[in-house]
Amino acid sequence: MAQRLHLVFGGELTDPSRSEFRDTDKIHIVGIFPNYQTAYAAWKAEAQRTVDSAHTRYFIAHLHRLRDEEREVSPTEELGG
Repeated sequence: MAQRLHLVFGGELTDPSRSEFRDTDKIHIVGIFPNYQTAYAAWKAEAQRTVDSAHTRYFIAHLHRLRDEEREVSPTEELGG
């Protein structure tokens, strides 16, 4: 099975109904995980830890969706950029 990396991160939002962080310098990076199951467990732990803060939210980003290994690389990637 291919490795499917996931990023778990979160922090205080400007408004609980929006996904805009109050201060991007204070975003909490929980970590990068090798699969959805471990990312979900980390997300759930952080979400439960901050349950009393209505403005704090955690998210799971599917990093594996950002790059398609079958697609031809861009000129910048070929240069190592």
